[in-house]
Amino acid sequence: MTKMNAVGWFDIYVDDLDRAVGFYEAMLDTKLEPMPDPSGEMQMMTFPTEMTAYGAGGALTKAPYAGPGVGGTIVYFMVEDCATQEERATSAGGSVAQPKTSIGEFGWILVCQDTEGNMVGFHSMQ
Repeated sequence: MTKMNAVGWFDIYVDDLDRAVGFYEAMLDTKLEPMPDPSGEMQMMTFPTEMTAYGAGGALTKAPYAGPGVGGTIVYFMVEDCATQEERATSAGGSVAQPKTSIGEFGWILVCQDTEGNMVGFHSMQ
């Protein structure tokens, strides 16, 4: 496997997207941009992101499978194929919250709950 940074993306889950966008735009003095969701399940507003630059990009996200509060922020770990982690989740003591799902041109994601109850994501391009 090619060596890569551990964190590739983050989602901050929200109940009221407009309210959350207002807060983060004010706090960071920046403009968030709409991000299309190929799955049709989520509404997303991205932080300014240059995918080829150092550091992780991210978005405020409203989704039916996760919410705000304790455990409401998900860190996505970059992996070769998140189907591998989907197969490992249960045997490692966790569970799958959102099976491997296409996010269009951005690849694939998998969301799991770890042994402590935290939501954690995995992202792959295959």
